[in-house]
Amino acid sequence: MPTEPVEPSTKTVRIYQSLERSSEESRWEHKNGHDESRIEYMSLEQKRILKTVIPGPKSAELQKRRSAAVSSGVGTMLPAFIEQAHGAILKDVDGNQLIDLGTGIGVVTIGHTNEGVVEAVQKQVAAFTHTLFTVTPYEKYVRAAELLIKHSPGSFAKKAAFFNSGAEAVENAVKIARRATGRHEIAVFDHAYHGRTSLTMAMNFKAHPYATGFGPLPGSVNHAPMSYPFRDPEGLTGEQAAARAITYLEKRVGATQLAALFIEPIQGEAGFIVPAPGFLRTLGAWCTENGIVMVADEVQSGMARTGKWFASQWEEGFEPDLVTVAKGIAGGMPLSGVVGRAEIMDAAHAGGLGGTFGGSPTALAAAVAVMEQFETGNWLERATEIGQLISLRLNEMKTKFPMIGEVRGVGAMQAVEFVEPGTLNPNQPASDAMLKHCHSNGVVLLNAGTYSNVIRLLPPLSISDELLHDALDVFAEGLASL
Repeated sequence: MPTEPVEPSTKTVRIYQSLERSSEESRWEHKNGHDESRIEYMSLEQKRILKTVIPGPKSAELQKRRSAAVSSGVGTMLPAFIEQAHGAILKDVDGNQLIDLGTGIGVVTIGHTNEGVVEAVQKQVAAFTHTLFTVTPYEKYVRAAELLIKHSPGSFAKKAAFFNSGAEAVENAVKIARRATGRHEIAVFDHAYHGRTSLTMAMNFKAHPYATGFGPLPGSVNHAPMSYPFRDPEGLTGEQAAARAITYLEKRVGATQLAALFIEPIQGEAGFIVPAPGFLRTLGAWCTENGIVMVADEVQSGMARTGKWFASQWEEGFEPDLVTVAKGIAGGMPLSGVVGRAEIMDAAHAGGLGGTFGGSPTALAAAVAVMEQFETGNWLERATEIGQLISLRLNEMKTKFPMIGEVRGVGAMQAVEFVEPGTLNPNQPASDAMLKHCHSNGVVLLNAGTYSNVIRLLPPLSISDELLHDALDVFAEGLASL
């Protein structure tokens, strides 16, 4: 990950300098009427444009200010300071236009400055910004809950509640499950990531950087082996992997002691590990038999990212009791939620759930705009198309470059795991070099993986095929340079 300016390739600069637009064409314009103020913006041209090294001189100056004012505990992967974004393009303070294949870690699924989201937020801010739903409620909370209930997995009566972040959603799901069952133990899986709060740190698999030095972690959190087809014994089925996990939990904890079992249907920070078919369904059946609340953590995999509303819906016969959501639900506004079986959601007593900013009316207005567009547009189909395009291109690269161990993912949630050629040994240097190459050439990608050897692609669903191919061309150039 570059912290110092890196020269882009001569080829890249030559091609894209000709595509520049004037700052006048893409700047934000502030217009004041007699009785209202509004912000209008010109859409950014959906092209990769490099004017300077990345990060450029203005970003470098801002980085100096950031180093002096912002805690070093808040890391930055690519210190190119962004001043505008639209669709799949980020424009930095130096005028560079970057292709965003990270979307704020899967947040801006519907694309940057989506018109419906912008209009909904502007309208809500002009009406009111805050009352607190638990004091004086508002309709958007109810509407968002109705939409989430309608499209979340499960053919049973459901209810929902809203919070601010994915970690908050997970913690509240723990509270709800414990209250509903009268039990305290919870279980999670190897390679999992659930957040950075005190409890969710204990639920994560990797200690560093999420928990290192932050003191004792909460107890009653148990880790079970995950289905990881790329690294599991050859031929291990999903059902067999589930049986392995169940045996461990029954011996280590006891089914009667477990309040909830948490799983990411596609593990995010782990590097988009997709469990073998049958894994989720078998675990869900075991939970039902033993009165354990099955919780699908869909913070990263949910909200149309995989070509369905939720990744859980790809596993036939799997209906989690609760689902946690965040990231892509509100087009960039901070919002999370828990949705699931009505009787479980109602187990929490009045006042037991909520928070001062939980379910912000502005964020909920954005969420309604996002979900209504998912209902009426071709966003789900587009996620599938994007996944097919990326998978095809990356697998073509895999045949040429033996350091690619596996290409995996579902829909617009794709990853590349790097290995030492001919082995399963993680190859973090290759992953780091690829990240550096792509960042310096105007393509924003994310690293991941238990062994930090995975690059993940989370493009916005608004991205064009042309722009996606351009980004993948940069990726291919990077592989050829290793």
